[in-house]
Amino acid sequence: MSESFVPVIHPVRDPSLRAIVLRSVPLFYREGADPTLDRPPHVRAGSSLSWFGDRLALVQDDANFLALIDPQSLAVEAITLPSGEAGLRQFDDQRGNKRFKLDLEACTTISTANEEVFLAFGSGSTPQREQILTVYTADPSCLRLQSAAALYDHLRQCAAFSGSELNVEGAIFQAGYIRLFNRGNGAPKNALLPVNATGDINWEELAAYLEAPEQQQPPDLQNIRQYDLGRLNGLALTFTDATVAQQGILFSAAAEDSPDVTADGIVSGSAIGILGDRPRWIELRTPNGDLFMGKVEGLCPTQDSHRLLIVTDADDPTLPCELCEVELAGDW
Repeated sequence: MSESFVPVIHPVRDPSLRAIVLRSVPLFYREGADPTLDRPPHVRAGSSLSWFGDRLALVQDDANFLALIDPQSLAVEAITLPSGEAGLRQFDDQRGNKRFKLDLEACTTISTANEEVFLAFGSGSTPQREQILTVYTADPSCLRLQSAAALYDHLRQCAAFSGSELNVEGAIFQAGYIRLFNRGNGAPKNALLPVNATGDINWEELAAYLEAPEQQQPPDLQNIRQYDLGRLNGLALTFTDATVAQQGILFSAAAEDSPDVTADGIVSGSAIGILGDRPRWIELRTPNGDLFMGKVEGLCPTQDSHRLLIVTDADDPTLPCELCEVELAGDW
């Protein structure tokens, strides 16, 4: 699609909807901490969530470990990713090495004829964050983490999708295409404003590119849409993840006072919404009606269409992220 005309969609707050956080469980690795691998005892951040085989796969933006969660026992297996700068796998302001983190912020699972393929995308907010993780159900420990600089340059150059600062935060797979979600929490730059946007890339073309990224051209970005999600408690809502559920395409969004795509800010709440013919959202609340103040960064459906799983990120490396069960009510 040409950037000369990009639709701007305005999901509205629908008070007939309800999204209630029923319980929250902090996530700790079954194996515990391992200083030799620079692994903490807990899952530090919940950046995106997807079913992968019969387990939940969770990526983290600031720790080089993939967390595989048993949905019944909630036992968490740590899959070790390649180490980063100075041989470390944890990155944050306290260590002074935040700029080196992978920033894996979006993931999705593709079912092929033989197995499932799990993909996790770096946000693209800096050159260090332009990598894609590929994992296969046949052997989750046999994984591939590779640079996709040409793809991210393509995304960044498409201003209708990236706006002032690229920040890929969500991904879904549907009908042969991967839809990427850009989070519009960046800073204005060169007359451009931050945008919430979606764009589609062909999965087969992406798979071919990932097989030989130095020789293959990255797939084109198609079907670009921009979104004005509105505000929650005075702060703009911006995409943090998306998933395909029985109801359709659901998204999570956070209201965060972040100065740009690399800095965290105060969160005034999170919302769950649905795209489609009537794009709508509602803020997350606790059972007693209070606003749920967790920063939701990932979501995933369950077999029960009235239940949803979400993960939060406290933006504090000393605290575990939490897996939460959400009850959906109303006309989703």
